[in-house]
Amino acid sequence: MPLEPKLADLPRIRGALRFYQVASVITGVLLLALCAEMLMKYAFGLELELGGPQGFLAFVPGDTVTAVNLSTGILMVHGWFYVVYLFSDFRLWSLMRWPFSRFILIALGGVIPFLSFILEVRVAREVRAYLARRPSTSSGTGSTPLAEPVEARPSTSSGTPDTVEAQQ
Repeated sequence: MPLEPKLADLPRIRGALRFYQVASVITGVLLLALCAEMLMKYAFGLELELGGPQGFLAFVPGDTVTAVNLSTGILMVHGWFYVVYLFSDFRLWSLMRWPFSRFILIALGGVIPFLSFILEVRVAREVRAYLARRPSTSSGTGSTPLAEPVEARPSTSSGTPDTVEAQQ
């Protein structure tokens, strides 16, 4: 039997999901930028330079970079955001109490191009569906069901058959 999230964790899951979604999109975009930069660097021998003699932003041969090397910057920023992505993955994974293989699959989203976008949609859909199935069990939130059965409501009327039928 798979583990289910603890009732006390249900209010925190929405925040963890939102954090995961933001980290997933940022990491995915940075991974695509990193892949484009690596293609330019290793296929064409060009580096991305910011504020050099070639202009504000330009691709220059790798050995002629004189200003800010954005190629290295993209590499470092993606690396740090991948750490944030792993933290968001861990947080959601631990709150949802998924198996470890699920953690590894989501973690791969930060290193396989486009996978973070695919997983972000699938994970969000699954978590939202799970939370939608559990609205009445989260008794700590103070919410009440939207509709009660008519028979469960106390009757303040005289109890005539016409009144009971009108209530139903």
